[in-house]
Amino acid sequence: MTDLELYQEVVRLTRCGEPYALATVVANGGSSPRKAGAKMLIRRDGSSLGSVGGGGVEKETIDSALQALAAREPRLLEFSLTEEHGFACGGSMTVFVEPCGQRPLLVLFGAGHVGRAITRLAGDCGFRVVVVDERRDCAVQELLPAADRILCCTVPAAFEQLELDRETSVVIATPAHVSDFDAVRGSLATDAGFIGILGSRRKREALMLTLTREGFDSDQRSRVITPVGLDIGARTPEEIAVSIVAQLISVKRKA
Repeated sequence: MTDLELYQEVVRLTRCGEPYALATVVANGGSSPRKAGAKMLIRRDGSSLGSVGGGGVEKETIDSALQALAAREPRLLEFSLTEEHGFACGGSMTVFVEPCGQRPLLVLFGAGHVGRAITRLAGDCGFRVVVVDERRDCAVQELLPAADRILCCTVPAAFEQLELDRETSVVIATPAHVSDFDAVRGSLATDAGFIGILGSRRKREALMLTLTREGFDSDQRSRVITPVGLDIGARTPEEIAVSIVAQLISVKRKA
């Protein structure tokens, strides 16, 4: 395996938002099997690419990498290369394990002016953005260059193609109340950790009344943030995008 293959896999996993860990030998002493700079990529399923030396060192590194991915915290591993680790050379190694590729997912319903601005800014801030819009003239890559995926379909059809978990944020900004409310209903049927909808306080009242009539309890209704975005007096699509992405970042950091 060449370094190029490893870096190509880094790019592929990062683009698709798949978590992985990168283990790097940062120091070595004596007769160590790998020298400083050697790297190994560990995927979430425990498979790996590259090597930091084999034997017990590699097994412990993979185990620590999976733990680092779960905790989302890097780890520094110190190894004495004894028979316990499958070596008799008596050297030493230090391996730095860094969780990578965990780009939070933002599902954005609506590819209008505000949706485009949110997509650009969210992409720049490290989010993996999926945009949903049934309008063929809006759901195009030329208008949404920062989108990782674009679904040109109705809101109900989109939920058949999406997997939303507690790490997923949803922002709803479609051109119609009917599709907005459909997106809220669909999101509440998932484990999405953040559900925000663009609109006025009057729209919020109408939404909450509708959800109450349809049998959504108070806990379910409280999951919906409306109007979405921090109150910064935003007016333009770009300013509104700043208020919304800032709120998403705030929620992510607190979590």
